[in-house]
Amino acid sequence: MLLPGIVPTIRDRVAQTAAVLVLGPIFEADLPEEQHAYRAGVSAHDAVRRAHKLVSRGHREVVDADLSGYFDSIPHAELLKSVSRRISDGRMLRLIKLWLRAPVVEQDGRGRRRELPRRKGRGCPQGAPISPLLANLYMRRVVLGWKVLGHAQRFGAEIVNYADDMVICCRHGADEALEALRDLMSRLKLTLNEQKTHVCRPPEDTYDFLGYTIGRCYSPKTGRAYLGTRPSKRAVQRVCRAISDQTSCRWTLVEVENRVARLNRLLVGWSNYFCLGPVSPAYATVDRHACRRLRQWLRRKHKVQSQGTTRFPDESLYGELGLVRLSKRTSSFPWAKA
Repeated sequence: MLLPGIVPTIRDRVAQTAAVLVLGPIFEADLPEEQHAYRAGVSAHDAVRRAHKLVSRGHREVVDADLSGYFDSIPHAELLKSVSRRISDGRMLRLIKLWLRAPVVEQDGRGRRRELPRRKGRGCPQGAPISPLLANLYMRRVVLGWKVLGHAQRFGAEIVNYADDMVICCRHGADEALEALRDLMSRLKLTLNEQKTHVCRPPEDTYDFLGYTIGRCYSPKTGRAYLGTRPSKRAVQRVCRAISDQTSCRWTLVEVENRVARLNRLLVGWSNYFCLGPVSPAYATVDRHACRRLRQWLRRKHKVQSQGTTRFPDESLYGELGLVRLSKRTSSFPWAKA
């Protein structure tokens, strides 16, 4: 299967990395606090916490916005205007312009490449070191435009943005805010994905943002309802599919230690990100799936005809083989509600 993306030369990567080191601090001072992606000291967790905080403090109408191909839609002329407001060096501007016009390369698993022409006047090369900086710089126009046109004050609305993911938390008038957002995106030559963009009203509704579901949660101890965050169903399904892939029949000849180590890296990495809110139900689901899939893999490897629960009980998987149990990790997350 061909994987599209930019494949810059080593020289281009070095040059772009050097440019980011010089230009990054210059533009960082201009980026508003609503933007959380690709910035030192700011993470996706901060964006999720901010979205949750706004809903908890009365912004009960949310525009869950999805941009259609944001990186591929950024107009070069407008982006270069944003760059030139801070950078006056003509050589640097020409260099950035050349990087934006670099062709897209498709590459398959066998190392074969096919060069495709980039859409004229649009698109930021994904995978290039300078792309996050340029994407943030153009998204700044969206955030500032929202404020300059008076929408923030009119709807009591605040934007929370991470890369091409964005929610607008409003105190009122979310339907009108969505229309205002459509108009703003049209002015900036960007497009909303109408099928995925919608208005929701917590706590009756929930919405997903950066892999988390924000909405009504229930305390497992008291049954009390509260507004919180939890790993989304899609995020749980995605990691379960990854576990299934790591324990498929194509890995039967691999050593047990290798499979368990790979599963542990996957589980620990996933739980390090999905550690906000009541994570215990999601962790229990992932634990059950990991045990079941690893047991099936061990049955195939050792040609065991039974269900394998006697030969490979959970205690053996966790104790002898060292499989990570996510439900035991919640104690290391003091901010997570069990």
